[in-house]
Amino acid sequence: MHTAPWMVLIGPAATGKSTLGDGLASAAEKSFVDIDALGETYYAEVGWSMDKLRDRIQAVGRVAAEQEWEPARAHAVERIVADHPGTIISLGAGHSHYTQPELFQRVQTALRPVNHVVLVLPSPDLERSVQVLRQRSLAAKGTNWISRDGYDFLHQWVHNTGNHAFATTVLYTEGEEPEQSIRRLMTMCD
Repeated sequence: MHTAPWMVLIGPAATGKSTLGDGLASAAEKSFVDIDALGETYYAEVGWSMDKLRDRIQAVGRVAAEQEWEPARAHAVERIVADHPGTIISLGAGHSHYTQPELFQRVQTALRPVNHVVLVLPSPDLERSVQVLRQRSLAAKGTNWISRDGYDFLHQWVHNTGNHAFATTVLYTEGEEPEQSIRRLMTMCD
């Protein structure tokens, strides 16, 4: 019996974590869980919600609000990992980025039992990854991830050394169709 998730996909916004996770789940006959779909339940356990985040963004700005939200994100990671053994989990971009060392440590401890923590990026060239992900984000969600005060979340997520500390492997996907990346993920996990 699995006591930890089979795989956790991490990385910046627009890397295709959810697409890869869903496709891999079908190929590997596993369940797929996306923290973006379940996070609200876990955030509520510690007094947070997406409405509260939006209110805090209006009150203190996006950067400060994201930092205030970090404990709720760390809690959500701990809970989703504990609640979904044997599954494939996708963590939204902010769920692997922490400015507070104690929260980073909590998430690192939660992910430690997971054999396959895969950082998904388009390219080993981080600036190229930022460029590709910005184009994808604009096309898919109409956002470039640069806050009104000029803070570049996408750049920060791509350059986040914490992602590499959490990851057991990195999957570069630029130039591949999702099916090709899924096949490579399956091979990595054999």
